Amino acid sequence: MAAFHLVLALVLAPLLAGIINRVKARFGGRMGKPYLQLYYDIAKLLQKGAVYPTASSWVFRAGPVVGLAATATALCLLPFAGNKALFAFTGDFLLAAYLLAMGRFATVAAALDTGSAFEGMGASREVAFAALAEPVFLLGLMPLGLIAGTYSLSFMLSPAYGANWGNDWPVLILLSVAFFFVTLVENCRIPADDPNTHLELTMIHEVMVLDHGGVELAFIEYGAALKLWFFAALISGVLLPSLENQYASLAASLAGVLAVVVAIGVVESVMARLRLMRVPQIITLAGAFAALACLLSVR
Repeated sequence: MAAFHLVLALVLAPLLAGIINRVKARFGGRMGKPYLQLYYDIAKLLQKGAVYPTASSWVFRAGPVVGLAATATALCLLPFAGNKALFAFTGDFLLAAYLLAMGRFATVAAALDTGSAFEGMGASREVAFAALAEPVFLLGLMPLGLIAGTYSLSFMLSPAYGANWGNDWPVLILLSVAFFFVTLVENCRIPADDPNTHLELTMIHEVMVLDHGGVELAFIEYGAALKLWFFAALISGVLLPSLENQYASLAASLAGVLAVVVAIGVVESVMARLRLMRVPQIITLAGAFAALACLLSVR
């Protein structure tokens, strides 16, 4: 089942962007792009070549590959629908966090390798937000480990060993809110960043990949979709208990992922991107929720 869930993530991850775009279009009174638009874009990019900056080296070419590989490997450590992950061991949550950080590092290094001050600006902003969001992400996982008595994602997110709504619902709600804020920041969504902007003063993630094209840009887009699936599945695993029937549990988990991406679409539809100086306040608020969950889990 673990391998099936991994294949499911690899196949369905690009669909999440289409759902978010459709939700935003509905709020704007438009039809919006097709649900499968990202699939079409990736397929088109895979057929194109790439032009490399004259100042770039192998670091620029390796960035998209390393980023995609790191994110896909992190998915191998995430359980889904109450089943163990493909790889499960004590402390695997640390490896998952480091893998996601490695993917970001590869993208930032590729941006800096171009020698462009413009891309360097986006890289510096990305790293500044990551330095705040990553500790919150790790802090949010601590209460789940305290409740489960073990620090493996496969057990921390399993109702048989970990938290349940009967006794730990305050912790679960606080963690879900904290992880949702972290999801917005980590995936460059509004209000932290606008994935559709091309204004020089507001671009963060998009400016780092401006010089990428063809297959490498397809890797970046696909890796971003996998990362969004990772966080949506994480929130779904925190909120939704698994059921005895595997098919019902799978359906509930998929519905949870869908609910998370719909919520992201609603947030992006009802509010604008915040000023850069306001984003750390959002991350700090998420950290406060995670810290409070820690206190409640050791009561």
